[in-house]
Amino acid sequence: MKRQDFQSEIQELNLAYMMLAQQMLRADRETAMLRLGIGNGVAELIEGLSSARLVKMASSQMVLPGFRFDDAMLAGLIAGNGRDAATSSLHAAIIAAGKPVQELAG
Repeated sequence: MKRQDFQSEIQELNLAYMMLAQQMLRADRETAMLRLGIGNGVAELIEGLSSARLVKMASSQMVLPGFRFDDAMLAGLIAGNGRDAATSSLHAAIIAAGKPVQELAG
């Protein structure tokens, strides 16, 4: 069986994510940082990227956006599992807000 190369799909995903993240940060930095799960250093980096640098970063072979959760409970809440789908979403947002943000290693 031939292994499928997802490079073009990864680049497309990365570009869409980076453009959205930059747009969100420029519109409302604090809310964007919370929603993206990033700290000040990463926010500054993304905000300051030129179009050419943003495209170059999106061309990475790594998937740049990451899941904000690493546990089944949070994933289930985001998917709408729970007693009430409306409160599951709110509960997931509260839990995600309490998770540590990503910072640049330096």
